[in-house]
Amino acid sequence: QVQLVESGGGLVQPGGSLILSCTTSGFTLKDYAIRWFRQAPGKEREGFSCVDADTGDKEYENSVKGRFTMSTDSEKNTVFLQMNNLEPEDTAIYYCATDRSPSCLPPYSYTVDSRSAIWGQGTQVTVSS
Repeated sequence: QVQLVESGGGLVQPGGSLILSCTTSGFTLKDYAIRWFRQAPGKEREGFSCVDADTGDKEYENSVKGRFTMSTDSEKNTVFLQMNNLEPEDTAIYYCATDRSPSCLPPYSYTVDSRSAIWGQGTQVTVSS
């Protein structure tokens, strides 16, 4: 059974950093691309990054490029999201997901097929002084 579990959220001051984890089970990371999404209060959930552990391809949406970095640990079946220079606008619930797509290639880098998507439960990130 494919499962994803996020962890690592919390409260951080503007300019601070957090590392989120997405621990997967039921498959190996090289099988499926993992995408990160976030949902800010009052807004729709939006995707912003994708990692393909098989090819090493990583895609970042402009709003996080240069501040967020993904890495993978295949032994732990875990994807990490290092978030630096956090801004109040980054406040959201963060989710990882897969729809069993193997790649992050555009134009689907930041979307998942809702018919087959599997989501984690989310982890809250709050950026505030």
